[in-house]
Amino acid sequence: CFGTDAAGGARSQRAANTGVIEGAVAAMRAHPQVAGVQQQGCAALGNVCYGTDAAAFARRQRTADAGGIEAIVAALQAHPQVAGVQQFGCWALGNVCFGSDAAARARRQRAVIAGATEAVAGAMRAHPGDAAVQRQGQNLRDLLA
Repeated sequence: CFGTDAAGGARSQRAANTGVIEGAVAAMRAHPQVAGVQQQGCAALGNVCYGTDAAAFARRQRTADAGGIEAIVAALQAHPQVAGVQQFGCWALGNVCFGSDAAARARRQRAVIAGATEAVAGAMRAHPGDAAVQRQGQNLRDLLA
């Protein structure tokens, strides 16, 4: 799905239309201890929520409504030593919480309540030499601040 052009947005919308948001959240809830499921679930949610058009903002809200914020935070908490989960979890949560409107502020608050602030701090502490975890973690910390 990922892409910064109109085609990327169209792929993300097609994925959302097929139920990928709800499917990823359901898989993450069903297999909380399987790091690969958590990493791929975070990647899928991050991809589908990427973009700056109105459709991307709607997909962000749909992800939050489906429980995606809590599923991503739970993945970060359950797999602190798995760099891929931490990288994609921070990236996905940043994409879900992105925006400057009231809905985006509410999603960020929801992430904080779910434990995102502590989870991202833990990710960065657990992977001090991993540039991707550090970059995505710092981006999320800045967004949630």
